[in-house]
Amino acid sequence: MSARVLFLDIENSPMIAYSWGPMWETRLIEIIEPWFMMSFAYKWQGDKRVTVRALPDYPGYKKDKKNDKALCRDLGDLLDQADIVIAHNGDKFDLPKCASRILVHGHKPPSPYKTIDTLKISRKMFRFESNKLDDLCRILGIGSKLKHTGFDLWKRCMDGDVTAWPTMRRYNAHDVELLEGLYLRMRPWAANHPKLTHYTRHDACPTCQSTNIRPKGFAFTATGKRQRITCNDCGAWSTSGPLIKVAA
Repeated sequence: MSARVLFLDIENSPMIAYSWGPMWETRLIEIIEPWFMMSFAYKWQGDKRVTVRALPDYPGYKKDKKNDKALCRDLGDLLDQADIVIAHNGDKFDLPKCASRILVHGHKPPSPYKTIDTLKISRKMFRFESNKLDDLCRILGIGSKLKHTGFDLWKRCMDGDVTAWPTMRRYNAHDVELLEGLYLRMRPWAANHPKLTHYTRHDACPTCQSTNIRPKGFAFTATGKRQRITCNDCGAWSTSGPLIKVAA
């Protein structure tokens, strides 16, 4: 059985609050309206289609344009199906945001899953001018984010402008496409990538599951060594086989 790998990106509203000045100079006085989930886009690895779910998809939207209960229920159900979730800044932003709204609405937590955060890979392994998704994808020739009208797009969607939602959907979906492209480029550099062969039990590259692998040297420890393997397809390195004891 192969791991179910999910690419995910969310879009949420800003919160509305009073403050005495700019946030870098002072604290919030009072939160008038908390943020809410507006949409999420996802793609299963191996599928071609990106799916977007947004607030207007649900009954009752015309009556309450900020009620994300049903949207977050579906988001939790989606996460429940995943073995691995990939997101840019997912560990610090997207996934805690998802968990927050799932908890607020009293939905049950999804089954445990592993995460791959492309932002963390970039910060740990590289030194680019910027680690933003848009900038990384531009630098690596993957593409760029969809152009839009800035915060005005979010405000129009929050106000219920039905003409703004198609752009928001395209923007959200395109971010998932960029995310997948970035992940595939960075994948062989991800030192702590979940071992996909734990799910399949196949003799293959644990990072991409290709069988086009070859032994190349050894990885040494204090008590012995293991056969080092390189993947001819994705380029990732791994070790295989039992520990070979080295005489003292």
